[in-house]
Amino acid sequence: MIRPVLITAAAVAAIASAAFAADTPSVAGTQVYIIAPKNGDAVSGPVRVQFGLKGMGVAPAGIEMDGTGHHHLVVDKDAPPLNTYLPIDDPQVMHFGKGQTETELNLVPGKHTLQLILADKDHKPHVPAVVSERITITVK
Repeated sequence: MIRPVLITAAAVAAIASAAFAADTPSVAGTQVYIIAPKNGDAVSGPVRVQFGLKGMGVAPAGIEMDGTGHHHLVVDKDAPPLNTYLPIDDPQVMHFGKGQTETELNLVPGKHTLQLILADKDHKPHVPAVVSERITITVK
């Protein structure tokens, strides 16, 4: 006789959480910041954005090394939740998984916001999260 297996909601939650990677710790005192442009700058396009990082290193996505991560740039929106993987299908959350430390953006004239998030090899923010100040620039 085959007996049905009853799976509780708690068991389903435990199985689902096991599928997610463990949190990656950040190094105490780490800072991520935008070197250029500066908050309040008026710039012409294309906009060259330079990423700064102090206290940890940069490594490409998929590479597991303690004390490293890679950059994600959030453009013109609030930062996504920092307790889960960063979205890969959102063009306003740009991934720099090859270890890039700068980019050029083609932004329309007007005000724009920029913010950096450092994430681990799996695109998940470190714990505690390493996030820059959100800056505002004006493209002429």
